[in-house]
Amino acid sequence: MPDVPPAPWECHCSALLWLARGGRAAAAAFPSALAGSPGLATLGGFVHYTDTPVGPYDEVLGMIGSRTGLRPWGHVAFMSVDSQASMVGGRTNWAMPKTLADFDGDPAAGQTVSGTGADGTPWSVSATSRVVGPAVPLKTKATARQQFGDGRVGDSLLSFSGRIRPAIVTVQVSSEGNLATWLRPGRHLGAVVESATFTLGEPHFR
Repeated sequence: MPDVPPAPWECHCSALLWLARGGRAAAAAFPSALAGSPGLATLGGFVHYTDTPVGPYDEVLGMIGSRTGLRPWGHVAFMSVDSQASMVGGRTNWAMPKTLADFDGDPAAGQTVSGTGADGTPWSVSATSRVVGPAVPLKTKATARQQFGDGRVGDSLLSFSGRIRPAIVTVQVSSEGNLATWLRPGRHLGAVVESATFTLGEPHFR
């Protein structure tokens, strides 16, 4: 296995994202070091990466939004990719729970995109978008909070700049585990990310 490119990673991508409510099932998906944190909302998404430190690849993810006091953060509780190098890099640099998946379709406006487990764990996620507005620029920052194998908790800054179109996203989720209990199927408010650049920085341990 080649050396893992260290953080930060700058990535160029397009994507389909959607928001849904949190609740008890979302809070229950936190690892032990984050147990007791409120599961305020969830963010699901498919991302098509065109340029990254490990080359192009596709990804599906589920993030749970929470806060400590007034400081918001998100925990990636589900993430799967079709790149071995991305899987190793994500696990090593940020403790992302990356597994391997197969993908079909495109996260573009009006299209359907799907992912299925490729490592023996049965799950599937699919999403279809219907845009409901024009493209607008968006710049934002967020904190990704992950528990590492030694129990430490690391916060990594994500900086995002791109163009998005608001959309209604119809999502289907199936799994033998608890994935569908918190990454909820149904119709959700979301966005088609036409193009974006983001940087995920080196984690700072709490």
